[in-house]
Amino acid sequence: MENQQEEQSQLNIELSEEIAEGVYANLAIITHSNAEFVVDFVNVMPGLPKAKVKSRIILTPQHAKRFMRAMVDNIKKYESVHGAIQDQEPVNLPMNFGGPTAQA
Repeated sequence: MENQQEEQSQLNIELSEEIAEGVYANLAIITHSNAEFVVDFVNVMPGLPKAKVKSRIILTPQHAKRFMRAMVDNIKKYESVHGAIQDQEPVNLPMNFGGPTAQA
């Protein structure tokens, strides 16, 4: 009976070939409202004054918090094998890209 319940609770996730290729991004811009978090993934090229959003993910606040915890957990696991991740350059915050300013 327990094994049958495990089989019923498993989620079959499909990954298309196009999505499996992924999208490179070297900048994430995060904004939020009272109902959602919006994460825009951008590929900024050095020396170019313009960049395009390559992907946008919209999350509920609850899913955003779960995602944050999952990222923290995975970074800890990565660093335990590969060593501490070092920032290559300082990040100046807050960044203003002309969009709405996030408020807590």
